[in-house]
Amino acid sequence: MRGCCSLSGIRELVITQSMSSVVLARTGRHRQRYQDHFRLVAGCIPYKQKANTENHSDDLIDCLEVLMISSPNRVDLVFPKGGWENDETVHDAACREALEEAGVRGIINEKSLGIWTFRSKNRQNSCSLEGTCKGYMFALEVTEELQCWPEQASHERKWVSVRDAFKLCRYEWMRDALNSFIQLIRQNYVTSKAPGHPASSL
Repeated sequence: MRGCCSLSGIRELVITQSMSSVVLARTGRHRQRYQDHFRLVAGCIPYKQKANTENHSDDLIDCLEVLMISSPNRVDLVFPKGGWENDETVHDAACREALEEAGVRGIINEKSLGIWTFRSKNRQNSCSLEGTCKGYMFALEVTEELQCWPEQASHERKWVSVRDAFKLCRYEWMRDALNSFIQLIRQNYVTSKAPGHPASSL
């Protein structure tokens, strides 16, 4: 297990990239998955351990930062997410969105933080089902931050404390996902301290 925040039941999405190659974002919705009129999306809460964190910190969550991104023409911050396409698993989709929108790669925990329904931002005031999404969210331990990424022009990224992230979330479902994230991290930390389990770095 890697470090204090590595989670059990994980796998790493391997995306190879040579120094000269360019990662391109997927465009269009011809492969988009739908279910009962809901557009299926996948996303993640990217996280890492803060630099120079003391091993005896009183609160595990104070040792972490989460990554949020800006949206075009909006002042609020969100977590990376986007359409789940029919040629990929939901975990692949979540990792791809993290790469495209936030320029990070990492280790994803396959246990979902939850499933939420919400309106796409351009359909917030619509009374129809059109524009309604069903989103699957996951925790992603960041292992690599790219200097350039496909949607860099549209999304700035910002590392924030977990506590600040709660204040920055525009929607209640995002705060729910953060609460699930905290529970998962703490559960894993307790598991890592069990006898016979590799020691945590915290």
